[in-house]
Amino acid sequence: METTLRGVGVSHGVAIGEVRHMGTAVLEPPAKQIPAEDAEREQGRARKAVEAVAADLMARGNLAGGEAQAVLEAQAMMAQDPELIADVERRIAVGSTAERAVYDAFAAYRALLAGAGEYLAGRVADLDDVRNRIVARLLGVPMPGVPDSDEPYVLIARDLAPADTALLDPALVLGFVTEEGGPTSHSAILARALGVPAVVALPGAGELAEGTVIAVDGSTGEIFVNPSAAKKAEMEAAAAARKAALAASTGPGATSDGHKVPLLANVGGPADVPAAVEAGAEGVGLFRTEFLFLDDSKNAPSEEKQVDAYRQVLEAFPEGRVVVRVLDAGADKPLDFLTPADEPNPALGVRGLRTLLDHPEVLRTQLSALAKASEGLPVYLEVMAPMVADRADAKAFADACREAGLQAKFGAMVEIPSAALRARSILQEVEFLSLGTNDLAQYTFAADRQVGAVSRLQDPWQPALLDLVALSAEAAKAEGKSCGVCGEAASDPLLACVLTGLGVTSLSMGAASIPYVRATLAKYTLAQCERAAAAARASDSAEDARNAAQAVLSGE
Repeated sequence: METTLRGVGVSHGVAIGEVRHMGTAVLEPPAKQIPAEDAEREQGRARKAVEAVAADLMARGNLAGGEAQAVLEAQAMMAQDPELIADVERRIAVGSTAERAVYDAFAAYRALLAGAGEYLAGRVADLDDVRNRIVARLLGVPMPGVPDSDEPYVLIARDLAPADTALLDPALVLGFVTEEGGPTSHSAILARALGVPAVVALPGAGELAEGTVIAVDGSTGEIFVNPSAAKKAEMEAAAAARKAALAASTGPGATSDGHKVPLLANVGGPADVPAAVEAGAEGVGLFRTEFLFLDDSKNAPSEEKQVDAYRQVLEAFPEGRVVVRVLDAGADKPLDFLTPADEPNPALGVRGLRTLLDHPEVLRTQLSALAKASEGLPVYLEVMAPMVADRADAKAFADACREAGLQAKFGAMVEIPSAALRARSILQEVEFLSLGTNDLAQYTFAADRQVGAVSRLQDPWQPALLDLVALSAEAAKAEGKSCGVCGEAASDPLLACVLTGLGVTSLSMGAASIPYVRATLAKYTLAQCERAAAAARASDSAEDARNAAQAVLSGE
């Protein structure tokens, strides 16, 4: 009998196939005592297992490239954390086995993260994955992970660690469904980069029996269990029609009546550029430079290393626009040489621009590197600061850019509600705004972007969030300046039309989403987009807003 479930769709496309479950998590090792004379040997076993797991994560990262590489390298550093290793060795010294010591040390660290205002909840999943891999190696059992199968399947998991998501084979894994996670989690972002249909935050996903046939709609978040032949045919026809529309849609982003909406790509470094170029990106709307800094959490990359990475990206878009976000460190992206380790709530502490203003030499070096990287290139370079709260922040950043001799436009990210509310004031100091809808939603609704339990409040269709987008766009228009969106909201084709109707002047997203957004925008006039935006803002919930916009655009 066909039944329908609904989670949060995070990666476009349709997948129909049999359910396969993620490998069973490592069991808790027994708590047995070892003789004192065995402690040194057990400590050696633990160190070897840690190094082997770190090396495996680094190797997976090298194979995956792009944003996935940076995420996996961060996990490898997590495995080798000196404090964690010291704790493991202390536990072994008082009688624990290597595997039990690892299990308990990670559990203690996990509790610390969970108590830090829960902002680091997304990293808890990464930490659990590292623990499971080390314990599995020590126990001599298979690593938890993607199941072996000769036939294509739909993967079901409680959550997917980046190490698993990064190396999914799209030829075998038709799509995936998780019980936890949110639209801005690492796994969701990597799924979009891979082009694998995905649905997250689906309660009870783990109860789907192995071998059950399901149909996954990564756009709507719907899961059809035991779909009828008619439902399969309907979804396959819709997928085929969408594919044909994508193939027919080329060129710059625009509405059907010619209103231009540049479609840009979000990138983490040079490795992400080929996919952006292939997708027809008109430039880069968000260059996340923090991935350069994750290679070594204890030291900033040299100016020379930064110049090389920036220039590779800038050269890929001659005559195009490249918007670079300076280092966004802190909270879920801690760096030992920059961010305090004892903040009670890192999300509300010293992060983003605040961190850089506390360490002006790091900002100065980055801006100098950008100035050198852009010399002699016909690219339109724009540089923006993360986590701008008010005009004073914007002025401090613009002054730093001028002092570094940077020949570029200076901008501010709108991720804090105060920046949207006072956008005209901020625009007295900078030349453009860029809305980071992921963090803007988090701070607007007090809803951690990594916690699946509050994913409904992370939905970018929330009318309150649309109100803040509209305020920012209206302020930019009044000042004769631009206001783009570079958060994950831009990757939703229907929402892209609404954002255009709200007055947003450019949209930036993962490369895989660009063809979907281009094809959808080209179907509607600017006036239709404006009516859809008004209908969405007049709603009282995210679901109602989505339905209202859809009704307007479909002519209902």
